Amino acid sequence: MTEITSLIRPHLLQLMPYATARDEYAGEAKLFLDANESPYNLKLNRYPDPKQTVLRKAVAVWKGVNPENVFTGNGSDEAIDLLLRAFCEPGKDAILIMPPTYGMYAVAANTHGIGVDELLLGADFQPDYEKLLQRSKQYKILFLCSPNNPTGNLIKNDILEKILQVFSGLVVVDEAYADFSGGDSNLTLLKKFPRLVVLQTFSKALGLAAARVGMAFAHKDVIEVLDRIKLPYNLNALSIEAAMKRLKQKETLSVQIKSIIRQRQKLMKSFEKLPFVMKVFPSEANFILIKVTDSNHLYNFLAQKGIIVRNRSNQPLLENCLRITVGNAHQNKLLMKTLRQYNL
Repeated sequence: MTEITSLIRPHLLQLMPYATARDEYAGEAKLFLDANESPYNLKLNRYPDPKQTVLRKAVAVWKGVNPENVFTGNGSDEAIDLLLRAFCEPGKDAILIMPPTYGMYAVAANTHGIGVDELLLGADFQPDYEKLLQRSKQYKILFLCSPNNPTGNLIKNDILEKILQVFSGLVVVDEAYADFSGGDSNLTLLKKFPRLVVLQTFSKALGLAAARVGMAFAHKDVIEVLDRIKLPYNLNALSIEAAMKRLKQKETLSVQIKSIIRQRQKLMKSFEKLPFVMKVFPSEANFILIKVTDSNHLYNFLAQKGIIVRNRSNQPLLENCLRITVGNAHQNKLLMKTLRQYNL
């Protein structure tokens, strides 16, 4: 039994996954009469590849990893849900999260009856390694977000590596916003740390939020168990096609990402000049967290003007904080024009 398989829920090691018609025969043929599909509407009448083989290979080339280390699915949320189902026993196991952070980790765990413990982030919204060390043997999964949502900061490399050395379960690092960061992806650590799982997505920098395409990168034993328990056709053909098309637009993507980063820097400087903004937090994402004098009042003011931001004041350590997504130049000008009309 490997380091990974020892963490998997035991009954799943013997689970026989559902075999689709496309699993039993994946080659070319003159006529497919095996899946009870309609012979009409020929663009969408066939079931998609259940393993998204072509997409996974393309993602592997893009990210510089082996295809056996790639999972693709219905947004990163599917990978989060499957990791919980694969490694945590309901009513017995627990996960650890470090607020303020992405809320779906706790929601998904609670849905499955899996315990959720919290350890607040420390100075500069970094994991408190010393406190984490005391709990490193208690949990099946630790969820981290880097760049962190909603604070926007990266987890420092030295802190993450120390965590990976001592944490006994899986360490899941959500890199949904990594394309906007100047730091390196933690994909480089996969070979060194088999208990590391990295999540990424097509929803942010690649602009395919509506298509719901997420990625998980991990040891092949982790990928194998995710494939074993996922729904047979978890990613539809239209989403696969959209993702493949987007991967061929590398120059356009690069221009768009650089533009968002430039707009982020302009917005941060503009926010700092507003009298009701108490602090502008550093950001490596496509959003900016600001602390204001009265977040509820400012949120309602913007909403009345038709501009919707995210009030994060209900999260620990984020009193009177708003998270504002970086738009294009026109959208950001409208935002700043409206903010300058705000009276304390």
